[in-house]
Amino acid sequence: MTASPPDLNEATPSSGKLTSEGYHRGLNKRQIQMISIGGAIGSGLFLGAGARLEAVGPALALIYLVCGFFAFMMLRAMGELVMYRPTSGSFVSYAQEFLGPKASYVAGSMAFLNWAMSGIGDITAVALYMRFWGPMHSVPQWIFALLALVLITSMNLVGVRWFGEMEFWFSLIKVSSLIIFLIVGAAVLGLRIPVEHQTTGLHLITENGGFFPHGVMPTLVLVQGVIFAYAGIELIGTAAGECEDVKTILPKAINSVMWRIALFYIGTITLLVLLLPWSRYKAGVSPFVTFFSSLGVSGIGSFMNVVVMTAALSSLNSGLYSTGRILRALALDGSAPRYLTKMNKRAVPAAAIFTTVAVYIVGVFMNYLLPSEIFEIVISLSSIGILGTWCFIVLSQIKLRQAINAGKIPPTSFPMPGAPFTSWITLAFFIAVLLLMAFNYPEGTFSFCSIPIIAGLLTIGWKFFRKVPPHEAVPQTAYSIKLTEDLIDAPEAEKSSPNKNP
Repeated sequence: MTASPPDLNEATPSSGKLTSEGYHRGLNKRQIQMISIGGAIGSGLFLGAGARLEAVGPALALIYLVCGFFAFMMLRAMGELVMYRPTSGSFVSYAQEFLGPKASYVAGSMAFLNWAMSGIGDITAVALYMRFWGPMHSVPQWIFALLALVLITSMNLVGVRWFGEMEFWFSLIKVSSLIIFLIVGAAVLGLRIPVEHQTTGLHLITENGGFFPHGVMPTLVLVQGVIFAYAGIELIGTAAGECEDVKTILPKAINSVMWRIALFYIGTITLLVLLLPWSRYKAGVSPFVTFFSSLGVSGIGSFMNVVVMTAALSSLNSGLYSTGRILRALALDGSAPRYLTKMNKRAVPAAAIFTTVAVYIVGVFMNYLLPSEIFEIVISLSSIGILGTWCFIVLSQIKLRQAINAGKIPPTSFPMPGAPFTSWITLAFFIAVLLLMAFNYPEGTFSFCSIPIIAGLLTIGWKFFRKVPPHEAVPQTAYSIKLTEDLIDAPEAEKSSPNKNP
């Protein structure tokens, strides 16, 4: 059989570098590294940290540390899968191979739920940031949400290089702004410069209720909200399918995530609570804007507001990119409507992207109906999708390692450390977080109670949409190691032929 995906006869990028799934292999080292950074820094930190600090205070740094460790272990599991076989179908394809079609369908559906809700959260964040400026208060929130959606949709439809370039600059702005904050914050702390007429330091923690000002239980139930902050780091596994040199770039990009988590999340939260009383940070306002505004420097609050708005646009950009590929992978496997396989002339899954945008339009309408509640509602629902997606990634890696140990598959060059023990511990942690969600009233409780409804919808979807794909039209999702070697090591002339037999 051939590895030719549908619709390639109507859309071939000029460079001719196509993956077996019909995508343009157009992401370079610079872009893939920034995508890995951008996926780990989004609205969960820039906006959500304000509400989290208000809820649990300094203990938030500890939650970020624990969740960050397990998020990194999930990423190492993803890395082992990608080094076995790079694919833009990502964990959907791996679940199909190692866990079966039903698991693949549920994994893709959970990922779609995650990114659909995250996208609504991101357009809401942009709208909230716009209302930071007084003259914008008269403009309805839903209009800003719609404008953000139109901008990002346009950039995702023009090709993967445009996506990669836009994400590179978005991520560069985010990282640069965090570095500026860390430098300025460390200088203010080190020089003992007063902020809002108060000295900085540890006394801001001890004199304001200590490390757990509201007790331990509120801290535990908030874990699901922090998980949302890390949503998107698995995007590097999706992007690897359109990476030019995955064997060299991916391990370095994944391993660098650990120090980014330590610096950008734990370091940032620690600095925030040492610079201002944790009670100064509020939901709906970025803590970075709160801090810089408190310095009294003219215009710096507005500058940081633009930066955090960029972070939300970056997250939306990544989410739309990811869901497009995931939905198309489901459709190619026969677990979603066939129209989702359609590609445009630039080898972009346009039908799947427009379907995701239709869900985001519902989010625009929700910004009209529930402007003040919508963000917390959607990130709570998104957390279910995140946890489901990450569980399937780890389960697929466990099955991969079992196959390797049995001698059925050659060992990869990037194994998950400590597996299978670390794999099972990581899986148990994600399940525990899901159970803790039930105690986070009201949003978390309602989201947990929605799980039976989601399960019912998935059952209906499987019954009505599941069809075995025709072998002559749809590429297999379970390739041998031979195809992996072809995709990565073959000469450009061979990779450019969409009808090359593996």
